[in-house]
Amino acid sequence: MLEPATLLKSSVTKERLFIDCSTIDPLTSGEVAKAASSSGQGKFIDAPMSGGVVGASAGTLTFMIGAAPEDVQRATDVLLLMGRRVVHLGEQGAGLKGKLANNYLLALNNIATAEAMSMGVKWGLDPKALAGMINTATGKCWPSEVNNPVPGVIEGSPASRGYEGGFGVALANKDLKLALKAAADADVKLALGEPARALYDAVEKAENCKGKDFSVVYRYLGGKE
Repeated sequence: MLEPATLLKSSVTKERLFIDCSTIDPLTSGEVAKAASSSGQGKFIDAPMSGGVVGASAGTLTFMIGAAPEDVQRATDVLLLMGRRVVHLGEQGAGLKGKLANNYLLALNNIATAEAMSMGVKWGLDPKALAGMINTATGKCWPSEVNNPVPGVIEGSPASRGYEGGFGVALANKDLKLALKAAADADVKLALGEPARALYDAVEKAENCKGKDFSVVYRYLGGKE
């Protein structure tokens, strides 16, 4: 476990570069970075990723990094061995903040897509036709186009496999809560954050949803399967 205390146990050059690809609290990441720098043990940058299991398998991940300008190229050379894009968002911590903003939006889009698809299907619309229309209109988003929550709309999607695999609802909820905490630390007012958190808490606990891909929100909301 890499923490401020354990980080100090190794004696190596201060040019060592730690690249942390986890999604954690930016404040905690900052503490580790300070410990590495102040002790001369190396440099610590944040490089959380986006793209999920599919992106990891295909090598198409996007990494958002927070690093000093002089460390960006070193990190990029390594990260491009695992992904397709590296986006430098600023100094240490900026990558995590960008990732949390992205995943906050993803969590909300996932709920809205589940609601919209359920609405349309119960109105009698064909789910594939509805999804196709949405994906050529202003409602298009990753949950509607790539990870549609209605079984059968996208072949091979988690929804079409009983909501197995993909981005687990517990992980989605974890990232949402990290985003809410970081927003509160920055005194950011969020209108939809708490209602979304309450919903994901309930989905995560539901017997027919726990352990599933986060698109299982559709099932929890009573969507027709």
